[in-house]
Amino acid sequence: MTDLSHIRNFSIIAHIDHGKSTLADRLIQRTGGLTDREMSAQVLDNMDIEKERGITIKAQTVRLDYVAKNGETYELNLMDTPGHVDFAYEVSRSLAACEGALLVVDAAQGVEAQTLANVYQSIEHDHEIVPVLNKIDLPAAEPEKVRAEIEEVIGLDASQAVLASAKSGIGIDEVLEAIVARIPAPKGDRDAPLEAMLVDSWYDPYLGVVILVRVMNGVIKKGQNIKFMIGGTEHLIDRVGCMRPKIEALPELGPGEIGFITAQIKDISQTRVGDTITTVKNPAAKPLPGFKEVQPVVFCGLFPVDANDFEKLRDSISKLRLNDASFSFEMETSAALGFGFRCGFLGLLHLEIIQERLTREYDLDLITTAPSVVYEMHMKDGTVRHLHNPADMPDPNHIEMIEEPWIEAVIYCPDEYLGSILKLCQDRRGIQKNLTYVGGRAQVTYELPLNEVVFDFYDRLKSISRGYASFDYHQIGTRDGDLVKMSILVNNEPVDALSMIVHRSAAEARGRHMCERLKDLIPRHLFKIPIQAAIGGKVIARETIAAMRKDVTAKCYGGDITRKKKLLEKQKEGKKRMREYGSVQIPQEAFIAALRMGDES
Repeated sequence: MTDLSHIRNFSIIAHIDHGKSTLADRLIQRTGGLTDREMSAQVLDNMDIEKERGITIKAQTVRLDYVAKNGETYELNLMDTPGHVDFAYEVSRSLAACEGALLVVDAAQGVEAQTLANVYQSIEHDHEIVPVLNKIDLPAAEPEKVRAEIEEVIGLDASQAVLASAKSGIGIDEVLEAIVARIPAPKGDRDAPLEAMLVDSWYDPYLGVVILVRVMNGVIKKGQNIKFMIGGTEHLIDRVGCMRPKIEALPELGPGEIGFITAQIKDISQTRVGDTITTVKNPAAKPLPGFKEVQPVVFCGLFPVDANDFEKLRDSISKLRLNDASFSFEMETSAALGFGFRCGFLGLLHLEIIQERLTREYDLDLITTAPSVVYEMHMKDGTVRHLHNPADMPDPNHIEMIEEPWIEAVIYCPDEYLGSILKLCQDRRGIQKNLTYVGGRAQVTYELPLNEVVFDFYDRLKSISRGYASFDYHQIGTRDGDLVKMSILVNNEPVDALSMIVHRSAAEARGRHMCERLKDLIPRHLFKIPIQAAIGGKVIARETIAAMRKDVTAKCYGGDITRKKKLLEKQKEGKKRMREYGSVQIPQEAFIAALRMGDES
């Protein structure tokens, strides 16, 4: 059992690519958590996709033993948190389990938007924050300038900031000493009723659901009957331990300690992040504060390209769900695409990662419908409906008003790209709230409707700013909007997979763009095909695919002109009949291309 004064719980906060996982690697290596032979780059990132993209998706924890310069041995619990905005709630729970944080800032790039968002969360939890200027060995590094930027933007005293380079191992000892000296020890009462916060959970095929916990008060040990205070379920603990980063069994976890428990739980949805664990015999009076239900924000349909893969897709989605409780799905059918699933995600990166994992790990070819957000339909009879799928929109005559979710976005960018970024935000119905300068960079705050952001806002922002702009957002509730359902009709038949909810002001431009794209993508048939974008019964854009011509008069040589006319009239009748009864074959590639590029207006 470790003395409370010798425990340090801390997380690492950083923007994507500022060297957070590499610093974690060096700390593990320096404290002997793994031998050089067992070490790999980004050892806390388990998935290939995390290593390739250089992003952390699942928060990971590791316990390190460090002998400080004063001769004492300290137990350091490091929580490597995701940096992306989609996983902000996971970050907030990880931060609630710590007493301090290392703020890692790239000495060449300076403070970025996501760094700011997570630092403010950390400050809200009353953390002691230790600034670390990473990558100081780069030729472009300007540590003094970045130090001033931290003081100016965040308001932290950076005079004691540690200069380090995680890649080349500079300053690692100084980082460890700063953790011991500046981050406070946890508090907790060993004899009080058990209160432990559920920080994270994941599914292990051999152990069931593994739960990461931070014990606030009391002791958690094998054989206890525990209860989830918000989930309401009871379980028997069969294993207690910690990650070093290999699994190590322990007799118990005391106050202030971070470790894992297993209790033969099969369903990850029972273990909600932020829940409070207590004992059945001597329960705590009330749950720990800060719990909130994680709600999916972005929805889209996933359909297999080959209809025979439907069962395989069902199995794959179910397996992914075992490891990710924030991902939801339900079955849906589409006239154009067949059977598939309507899935809910925390945000766009989450959607992209799930899609990529299904394609890679389960070898599936998927069609993804255009992402949409959750709209609140206030009906005339006083009821409120939540709409995930544009195809299910009720009759507009029964709707009083439609509310859509809005976000507040903070964008950082170099000054020369500011004009085009402001134009992009204005085009997406943005409302400018603030514009300030930090050093040579602009910080813009905009309120934007989420459905304008979910398509390709991030890609456009990156291409306009050549990758220099950084973007972070949080939801600010719903607002009334003049929204309409735009249907796409091919040969007078509505194609449900291509319908979308758009703002009335943008409907015409987007409808025209969609029709033009489909005209290029759908092959010609023997009859004319009209492609229309319509709102209700009103057509707002139209393109026509010309019919393939067959020269029926080729066999007429010589003779009277009336013979040719007779043949052409006969052909005209046939084409008319064919158009009435003929069905248009829309190839899968056309769907994929139209949905992927559905918003580049």
